[in-house]
Amino acid sequence: MEFKQIVMNRYATKKFDERKIPAKKLEELEDLIRFSASSFNIQPWKVKVISDDETKKKLAPLAWNQAQITTCSHLLIFCADTDIDGLIDKLEQTIIAKGSDKEKISGYVKVMRDFAKRLNPEQKLAWAQRQVYIALGNALNGAKALGFDSCPMEGFDPKGFATTLKLPKMLIPTVLCPIGYAADEPLAKVRFEREAVFI
Repeated sequence: MEFKQIVMNRYATKKFDERKIPAKKLEELEDLIRFSASSFNIQPWKVKVISDDETKKKLAPLAWNQAQITTCSHLLIFCADTDIDGLIDKLEQTIIAKGSDKEKISGYVKVMRDFAKRLNPEQKLAWAQRQVYIALGNALNGAKALGFDSCPMEGFDPKGFATTLKLPKMLIPTVLCPIGYAADEPLAKVRFEREAVFI
């Protein structure tokens, strides 16, 4: 499927048919998410993947019992990772492990560290959450490209999710993306005219 078809055919699925996505397909989607763009390549996100029905049932009331939560194959919980300094350390180590010279990347690492120093905790969260939505875009279009469906969801209780899943404090649930095979029909796409968008 060409990218234009993917974008035009993707829609926010409201109910899935409960079939499981094959493990290989899930791994492919995880790679598409993993290779998402991010500012400085810091990748300030973690994605909690839930596939068992028991956990999905526990989480459903925290998302107003929307059918996507319990009927999806896998529930992807995109979390903003606010440990920006730790991520910069990890990225530096990863770049060096891939063969780059520590001295040659020191300037770039300093730019990242100086950027992080200027952010207070609220700004770190806001910045990380903006990056999360870039990764979400890859998940939505990636799912359609791989032959299944998805639904971006902000209608949930982030604190309740964090508590139920026992997430570390630096991980803030930001947006949900249930994936699976649609059991509903898409409505006609409604978008503003080009003139209303490009000014």
